[in-house]
Amino acid sequence: MSTFEDRQNAFESKFAHDAEMQFKAEARRNKLLGLWAAALLGKSGDDAEAYAKEVIRADFEEAGDDDVLRKVAGDLGDKSDATAIRAKMTELMAEAKAQLLDEL
Repeated sequence: MSTFEDRQNAFESKFAHDAEMQFKAEARRNKLLGLWAAALLGKSGDDAEAYAKEVIRADFEEAGDDDVLRKVAGDLGDKSDATAIRAKMTELMAEAKAQLLDEL
């Protein structure tokens, strides 16, 4: 195998790994967001976990974060606004990435 092919394979492997880590971080962030929103809705235990799974599933409706934002904002109603939810999503993404790094 040539040096070029080695580099190409390494690049492809890194790209696949980065994409997988991003997917895992987004799923983790959505779970954390779901648990946060569940607490605001007065849910706990299994109900909170079930709601967090609903939030994770909402992310598969369309590309980007807008589907998750709509789900949580719609469920929270006047308990939080889109700006606060988006800020919480940013905060929780950093936390999700840190948790994933700790697991490595």
